[in-house]
Order: sequence, then structure tokens, then C-alpha cells
Amino acid sequence: MTEPIILASSSEIRATLLRNAAVPFSVETARIDEDAIRRSLQAEAATPRDIADCLAEMKAQKVGLKRTESLVIGCDQILAHGDRILSKPDTPDMALQQLQSLRGSGHKLLSAAVIYGEGKPLWRHVGVVRLHMRQATDAYLQDYVDRNWNSIRHAVGAYKLEEEGVRLFSRIEGDHFHVLGLPLLEVLSYLTLRGTIPQ
Repeated sequence: MTEPIILASSSEIRATLLRNAAVPFSVETARIDEDAIRRSLQAEAATPRDIADCLAEMKAQKVGLKRTESLVIGCDQILAHGDRILSKPDTPDMALQQLQSLRGSGHKLLSAAVIYGEGKPLWRHVGVVRLHMRQATDAYLQDYVDRNWNSIRHAVGAYKLEEEGVRLFSRIEGDHFHVLGLPLLEVLSYLTLRGTIPQ
């Protein structure tokens, strides 16, 4: 009998990626105070990579300690722009400011996943994607936010590459699944090698 898989995330995109890959799983959202943890880690000068990894582990742990018979996947995504870390925008004005700060420059998306099982972390991976945003006009960015606010309010950096946000970019280097917030190929490889999903 294979181990049950739990996705400790409310992200519909992550769930869709696993579903489309024919991975059987259930969802149990991990309730942690991400902003407080992120601020604390930043105050300790943690790297963006370490912050993404830590948040993914805390989500996996939150559910994994209660569901020790299951494999629990915790995920997090961090946007690093120079020495700044951007979060999901709280308002349309904040979304516009984030996009204005990113245009004409490069930034990194770090997509972390940690798999918990038997009451401990069993596997982890942090994928990195480098993106370069074109010099979009203020008028286009304002219109973009106005048209897409209901969707981008849930996205770090205030864009979604799988939607109109792809028009903001001139270059993307890295794995498409990492952009979507889940290092899917690496997760599938681990689950296959472990025997949790068939080869």
C-alpha cells in the first residue's frame, strides 16, 4: 500500500499541477503566520533561499506532525529583487508599486518544497528562476493591474506568467514549474524513487 500524499497548501495552481500529473493527493492547508516568520528570518539576515526553504518546511511540519502516516508536501515561493523580498500585494496600489520597481531589471523566484514523513523532513529542494522584466510604461502597468487585480493579488510580485503577466517579460531562465510555485519534476522524481507513485 502506497503512502497517502497531502499537499499542505491552499494554492489551486499547485493542486492543479499535481492533479494534471496524475498524482493522488488530498489538501490540508497549513496555517502559519508567514509574514511574521519571514520578517523574523529577514531580521536575522537569512538568505532568500533559506527563507523559502524554512517556510516550506514549517508548512510541511505543521501538517506532517499530525499526519505521520502520510507524505506531506510543504511549499513556498520567494521573490528576491536585489536585497529586497517582495510579498503578495495587499492593494492595487502596492501591486503597481511592485511592478514599477521590477520593470527594466532582473529578479529571482525561489520555489521551495519540503516533504515531511514519519514526523521529520525527508526531502527538500529549492528551484531558482531568473526573470527580466521589460520597460513597460506606467499606463500599461496601471491597466494591467486594473484588469488583473483579482488574480494577481494572490501572486508574489503582482504577476502571473501563466496569464497576461507573460507580456511583462523579455527573458526567463529556468523551469516553468518553479515559476508556478512547485518544483514539480523534482517532487515527482522523489516520489517515484521512493515508490510512492508507480515508475
